[in-house]
Parts: sequence; C-alpha cells; structure tokens
Amino acid sequence: MKIIVLNGSPKGDISVTMQYVRYIQKKYPQHELKTINISQNINQIEKDKIVFEGIIREVRESDGILWGFPLYVFAVASQYKRFIELVSERNAVDAFAGKYAAVIATSVKVSDRTAINYMNAVCDDFGMHYVDSFSPHMDDLLQEDVRNNLLMFAQHFFDAIAEKQITAKNFQPISWQPIRYQPEAGFKKLDTTGKKVLVVTDSLENENLKKMIHTFRNSFAQDIELVNLTDIDIKGGCLGCIRCGYNYECVYTGKDGFIDFYNEKILASDVIIFAGTIKDRYLSSLWKKYFDRSFCKTHTPVLDGKQIGVLISGPLSQVPNLREILETYFEYQFANLAGFATDEYKSSRKIDKEIYALAGRVIQLAKQGFKKPKTSLGVGVWKVLRDEIYGNLRFPFVADYNAYEELHVFDSFPQNNVQKLKHNDAMMSMLQDEKIRREIYHNQLTISMISEIKKVVDDPEL
Repeated sequence: MKIIVLNGSPKGDISVTMQYVRYIQKKYPQHELKTINISQNINQIEKDKIVFEGIIREVRESDGILWGFPLYVFAVASQYKRFIELVSERNAVDAFAGKYAAVIATSVKVSDRTAINYMNAVCDDFGMHYVDSFSPHMDDLLQEDVRNNLLMFAQHFFDAIAEKQITAKNFQPISWQPIRYQPEAGFKKLDTTGKKVLVVTDSLENENLKKMIHTFRNSFAQDIELVNLTDIDIKGGCLGCIRCGYNYECVYTGKDGFIDFYNEKILASDVIIFAGTIKDRYLSSLWKKYFDRSFCKTHTPVLDGKQIGVLISGPLSQVPNLREILETYFEYQFANLAGFATDEYKSSRKIDKEIYALAGRVIQLAKQGFKKPKTSLGVGVWKVLRDEIYGNLRFPFVADYNAYEELHVFDSFPQNNVQKLKHNDAMMSMLQDEKIRREIYHNQLTISMISEIKKVVDDPEL
C-alpha cells in the first residue's frame, strides 16, 4: 500500500522524526512510505498552488496518511500549522476525508500529549480515520524494545487500512455561532499604577476580537500599547537548528525584527495580554510562529513574574487542549496566568464585564506580585527539563544549563533534603516490625502528615 508521510519538521529529511519513518520503511519494503517535506517547503507550498495541488493529489491517491513531526512548543511547528490552515482555506479537506491516519511525534517528552491531541482533533475534523499515535523520546530508536514497538505500531496501522477497521472519534465537531459583539460604555477607568501593560494580537480583521481589544484598552485611564504581529518583520518560523543553544543567539539575529520586539516589548512589560482567534483547534499559525520563535530563549523561563491575560474570540470551552497548551506554556515560563476572556457569552454586556474583570485582575495581581503554585502541568514540564538539561541536553543547551544553575533548578536534583532522607531511612527500618507498622498506618500516619505544617498555621508570629 502507499502511505504519504507529511513531514512536519523544518529540517526536512535530516529530522529525528524521519529516522523513525525510515526504519519503518526498511522493515516493511512491501509498502511505499512517500515523504513530503511540508514544513521545510511551506513558503513554496503557500505561494505556488501547483505545488500545493500536487501534494493534495498525492493525498487523494494514498491508502493512508502518516503525520510525522517533532514537538514545537507543545504542538506542531508553525509551518506545519500553516499547511493545515491551507487545506481548509483552499477547500481541500475532502482529499483527507475517509483516509486512515496515524501520528509519529518525537520529543523529549515535554507535553507531547497536547501536540498529539491537536493532530487527532484535526484528523477528526477532516473526516479521517484516526488509528493511533506513537510518541517516542527523540533518542528511543537506539533501544531494541522501542524499535520493536515502533514496528508493531506500523503493522497495526497497515492492518487498520487493509481491514477497513472502525476507528473512534475522539473529538466532537465544534459548533460555533458567535454573537456580534457591541461594546457598551460605563465602566470606571482603571489605573495601571505604573505597570507597563502590553496587548499583542495577530490580526484586527476579526471584528469581535478587534472590539474585545478595544474594550480592554479602554478600561484604563492610561494609553495601553497594542502591537500587531503582522506589523513585525518576521522572516520565518523556528528552524529547529538549535544555534540558540549556546548563548541564545538565534539564526535570525539581525535578519528580522522579532528578537528586538521580543526583548524590547515582551520582556520589558509587566502585564501582557495575548489576543487571538481560534483557528482549527489552536490559534493562528502566526501566533504559533510567535511561540516557536520565542524559543530563541530556549528553555529558560524569561517571563518570570509577569501577569498574563488572554483574549480569545472563539469557542475556547470546546477546545480544552488549547487552554491546556496555554496554561502549560505560562506555568513553564514562571509567569502567572490571570485568566481568559472570550466572546462565548450570548450578550455583549457579559463580554464587557468579563474583559473589564480581567483588566482589573491583571493590574491588582501585578501590584501584589501574586503567582499561583504550579499545577502538574508546570511541575511535570520542569521535572523533565531539569533532568534533560542536567544530563542529555547539557550540550547543546549550554545557555539553559548556566541559567538553571543561577536559578537553583538543580538544587532538588537529585533529592538532597538530608533530614527527610534520614527520617525516611529510619521509618523504613521501623516498618519491619509488624506491631509498629500497624500502629503507624492505622493510627498515626494521617495526623503526622499535617504535624509540621500545622505548626505554621498555629504559630501566632507567622
């Protein structure tokens, strides 16, 4: 059978992901796995309709589609995202409908789940038969058991196609009929209290989003700066070249306006409002390009202490994966996500109130220096990154390693709470006695869990 591999890596054939595909091809020579380098050639694909139509023809003539890509900031690369947008914009979805699909996504295991969920949802929206995903660590092909499982994954995919197996729909279609948002006046003007507030958007073509931005900015007595990403000279998306790994020097340095914008606007602000429109289970590919290009600071949390608000036009409540991506990103960046405001309400007045409440909240939290504790999203990302930068990725990510040392990220790696370790050793020894073990687990354990923190609660000086 003929499988079209849509390669989402900007590095083309030399990507890690494509080595997994090549291994499948080597072991299954009876099938043709034809690779098309989507992300690497996205500019040509977008500009030349003949090239685009050639890809769509290959899709139509295939037996199945293998979406192969590396993780780029919790999702696919912006170039890949743009191709997915083009499929809808150029009415080519029908070429994918009914095709069997699978995903191979390589990463260092930082939120690969959200990237897979995104592609699964796209496949469901395109009317495809989504079979399964395979998400190895980028180096896992070196392990025999992973190679064996990779081949079993491929065989399951081939079998599903040959047997025309029924596949589950994991994501329901989005139903969205927005109201025409008409802002109303009447709120008391807020004071920024000297905090630098920045609103960043990717477009003002969506009237609802445009008016939402106006309502937010109009909530303040002071002028609130607005930057449209379309006005920034951004030559292209992240290339995955990792030249930034040594000292944050991006391959685009001096070649476009993104890095100056990021340093002079984003990093200089106390409060940042991200405003965008939902587009095929994410925001726009331009917003994805922004997040990918912010990797010029690699894995270092440069938004530490900033208050973040998000204005979204679209059914955010129906796209929880997008919400998780954004929540994870800002937790990983040590920023505080103050909240979202959307145009999902059925009255303009409620949208007004939500936006005004968000405006008041980001300023109040900025004044207080408030930061929520990380959830499992942020904690999980940081445990993975701590381990990787300490070990496997110390080279080439030298800048991260130096930053992590200054931030004391490695202080808890390995576990170095000597007092706790000694206590645990003593308890493990005591548990060998059945009578003591029963007393501890039946009568003492639950109360002992709060004994230390209860001292803080009961201390009148604290």
